[in-house]
Amino acid sequence: MVRVPGAEDSLPAVLATLLLAVLVGLPTVSAQSASTNKRVACVAGIADGYPCDAIDLLDFVPVAELGPGAEEVMDIWGWTDPETGAEYAIIGMNDRTSFVDISFPENARVVGWLPHSGAAPSPWRDVKVYANHAYVVADFAGLHGLQVFDLTQLREVTGDPMEFAMTAHYTGFGSAHNVAINEETGFAYAVGASGGDDCAGGLHMINIQIPDTPRFVGCFAHDGTGRAGTGYTHDVQCVQYDGPDQDYQGQEICFGSNETAVSISDVTVKGRPVALSKAEYPGVAYAHQGWLTKDKRFFMLGDELDERGGEPARSIIFDVSDLDDPVYVTDYLATTRSIDHNLYIVGDFAYQANYTAGLRILDMSTPEVPREIAFFDTTPTRRGTGFSGAWSVYPYFESGSIVVSSIGEGLFVLKATHPSLIVDTDAVVELPAQFRVRSAYPNPFAEQSVLSLEMDVPGMLRVAVADMLGREVTVAFDAWSAAGQVDIPVHGSALAAGTYVVHITLNGDTESRLITRQ
Repeated sequence: MVRVPGAEDSLPAVLATLLLAVLVGLPTVSAQSASTNKRVACVAGIADGYPCDAIDLLDFVPVAELGPGAEEVMDIWGWTDPETGAEYAIIGMNDRTSFVDISFPENARVVGWLPHSGAAPSPWRDVKVYANHAYVVADFAGLHGLQVFDLTQLREVTGDPMEFAMTAHYTGFGSAHNVAINEETGFAYAVGASGGDDCAGGLHMINIQIPDTPRFVGCFAHDGTGRAGTGYTHDVQCVQYDGPDQDYQGQEICFGSNETAVSISDVTVKGRPVALSKAEYPGVAYAHQGWLTKDKRFFMLGDELDERGGEPARSIIFDVSDLDDPVYVTDYLATTRSIDHNLYIVGDFAYQANYTAGLRILDMSTPEVPREIAFFDTTPTRRGTGFSGAWSVYPYFESGSIVVSSIGEGLFVLKATHPSLIVDTDAVVELPAQFRVRSAYPNPFAEQSVLSLEMDVPGMLRVAVADMLGREVTVAFDAWSAAGQVDIPVHGSALAAGTYVVHITLNGDTESRLITRQ
């Protein structure tokens, strides 16, 4: 139980006492005992028994806690409440979709779950979000259809987890392997569908601009792709195109992972979609899923089955700057013999969920030469090319929290600490209703640098210092703090000469700043 100072406590006095303790080296109450802080730093390649590099473990929710009778987790997505700023992980499971509040990422809280639509449980359940609504599909699940759920209901839950009901139910198809959403246009794309209008397993296109009233608008299947040659799509990314090909500016372009090739299509006019080209590559086994680089010049594809012979995980890089003529560029071979499953690219970094190898983060600043810079293995005792471990990853939270679904394990809440993944380290960091980092002075320093914060709210404040390998070397402050200006000294006596990353965490929000010890 967290003890918050009450009327009998003077917050300024508490803060002064704690600061004095830091200054003179007296012991202070640790976050583990004084709060629900569960963060475990990645130190010497391990975080709480999990192999890692430059990624800390913030919290872990086992499968059994995600809902009664839960067995496995599948896909994962996220939602940030636009009114409260609360962040939620949304996890597809064999028989439900579970919702977890990770606003305080070191104290993840299961809010509730949405049962499946009355069809059979499924080993594939996928979810995406548009306009504060979740859209859920399941494969090999009979007449499951597309579940629609109003996510704003989550903000009302303050007690025990609860079971929710669907907001709407679209039955234009039965089962589907996945669903993708173009949030810029308000169209959803169910892929790998069966039952109803299955669109030959290609794109089943749905207008969701009125979120609780989905409406079928068309089909597209790229002949000559897919194992049966009918245009089956396993996964897809659809974008409002603003890439280098001037012929298609402003068009809605889809990049489908179609088992045997990448399908590129123009679906701007839903009644008359056009196949533009297909990107092929040597040694294809199963073109599973992929993502565009930030400039839309390259497409990175994961092949799910080409590692079954014991080869390292392989990702394929295409130059798609000419949508009519994509070019295979190269392969990226991972450092592990595992299967690459789902990947997403944010800025210059690719986040890969690679089953038994866990989460892998790649530097894509030179897309033709990806470079692994961080990892977190969710299944330390499992190796090889089995279908277990990290299913997917959601790396889009503004807080920097990363959530990973691991099939038999559960939900991992993570935070990358690699210096390349720290944004605006030299700028004043603005966090609405939380805190601002005013300065670190002097910097560089010899004896002491003082980190000056302006805190808009009181709360649990932790200031930790890590080296450039992500290893925590000292904790400058770890206790309750009042709102207002707070100055935290970082003592040079605990540090060797070099550059360090200071991680400042208040009520679960973390920002970072570089300092240099002379």
